[in-house]
Amino acid sequence: MRAHNHILILIRNVCLFAILPICFIGCTSPLPADLILYNGKIITVDSLFSIQEAIVIRGNKILAVGSNTLRGQYKAKQEIDLNGKTLLPGFNDTHIHISGAPTREIDLRSVKSIDEIATKIHEKIVLLGEGQWISGYGWAEDNLAEQRNPTREDLDRIAPKNPVMLIRAGGHSSVSNSLALKLAGIDKNTPDPESGMIEHASNGLPNGIIRERNDLVARLIPEATFEEVRPNFIKNLNDLFSLGITSIVPAGQTIREYGEWEHVYADSSNNLPRASVQIYWAGAEAMKAFGKKSGDGTDYLRVGAVKILTDGGFTGPSAYTLAPYKGQASFRGTLNYKEQELRSIIMDAHQLGWQMGFHTIGDGAIKLTVDYFAEALTNNPKNNHRHYLNHFTILPPEETLQKMADFNILISQQPNFTYTLEKRYVDNLEGARLAHNNPLRTPMNHGIFVALSSDILPIGPMVGIYAAVTRKGKSGAVYGLEEALTIEEAIRGYTRNAAYITFEENIKGSLEPGKLADMIILSKDPLTIASDSLMTVAIEQTFLGGKLVYSRK
Repeated sequence: MRAHNHILILIRNVCLFAILPICFIGCTSPLPADLILYNGKIITVDSLFSIQEAIVIRGNKILAVGSNTLRGQYKAKQEIDLNGKTLLPGFNDTHIHISGAPTREIDLRSVKSIDEIATKIHEKIVLLGEGQWISGYGWAEDNLAEQRNPTREDLDRIAPKNPVMLIRAGGHSSVSNSLALKLAGIDKNTPDPESGMIEHASNGLPNGIIRERNDLVARLIPEATFEEVRPNFIKNLNDLFSLGITSIVPAGQTIREYGEWEHVYADSSNNLPRASVQIYWAGAEAMKAFGKKSGDGTDYLRVGAVKILTDGGFTGPSAYTLAPYKGQASFRGTLNYKEQELRSIIMDAHQLGWQMGFHTIGDGAIKLTVDYFAEALTNNPKNNHRHYLNHFTILPPEETLQKMADFNILISQQPNFTYTLEKRYVDNLEGARLAHNNPLRTPMNHGIFVALSSDILPIGPMVGIYAAVTRKGKSGAVYGLEEALTIEEAIRGYTRNAAYITFEENIKGSLEPGKLADMIILSKDPLTIASDSLMTVAIEQTFLGGKLVYSRK
């Protein structure tokens, strides 16, 4: 009997030791975390574009992404039930314009008629008094009931004693009243300025519209101080979170203006999107004296690529093209630099170690810039330069596309232009140039890397995603459907690809462990709704580094 009891005890102990490892594993305390979002459709935008259910955050970074079982492996201070909602990486706009407005400025982005513009001017005159300069930004003839540009006469009727200058959406043209033109010394005998154009009415007098050289009048407007515009600047930056934008590439700031960005971003109380700021080329010596170059800074604020505007825009139009515009015998737009001057800038910037992100809209400007980029890279090879073209509106020749692929020249494209600027393209382009405006699929088929952005026409990424997928203009007409992207490609263009443009693909752009927890919750699933409904998708919440910075409710 005693021997039997010993055997039973031995069997019991063996079983106990066999169970202990299982208990040890199963009973391990959950790992600490700050936030868990679960029960959702998490579009990670990783290399496989995988879909998960839960995401775990500690500090400002992602700890884990996977199934809802993560809730049992981590104990978080806060948990959020997504209730099936879609979660994405935050949008990254690689070409955007953000600034603060002074007191004299009128916001014209939503005006629907010239009468409404006049009303806003009158309100500003009442506020500021007669004789004061009035400026404004954001009108577009396509949005106006009159379906035409406002003119000098329209502004004169409401503001005969105040100089007025209003810049069109996109920033490539403006309208001024008679007093502003007079102060600027512009009359019927004034020749077109270099790289610009002064439009005239049938009587030979300037009609108020100036293309590409807003500075002819703007130089007279009293400059606002940083202190005056700073509150509005911070508000405009913060408002980007409501659009799901967590990172931006401000498309061109002077060296002096970059100092203001540093000042604003140094205040930790400001919740602002991450920024990689493009710097306008100021000459080789000034760029050396600046003491910084592309990539310097932090994951919150850094120096981006150097920028110049190679040619004009399409709101004029004055983009530099290889063939004349529709219905015009010889007009091909304008270059903003003489060819040798452009070449010299590119050679100097490349030699100094700057990444280059140049404005090129017309196929003529694209070809010329690519040729010089290729020459610089041939003379001084750099494997990871990531030079890129902003806009890329008119499809260049096959030879240029191949050269871009060979030298790994990237594109920051704005598919929303196809939607917003439809009338400008229809009026000035035809045939293949119209169908392939703002091409996406063609450059990608050549092996050219493409990221997406807005250039404020309009800023909302869902407009760009809609246009990239449908290739529809405002009228509903489709332009070159063969250039369309899938919804997955469009999302990648606004997230993961955008991070690559600024050398930040290892820290953001997708929802993967170790990356920054910049993410957005959407009102609808863009992968399943009809493409025509993409612009109805709203941003429910935006997180920057795991911190809630915007909530729709």
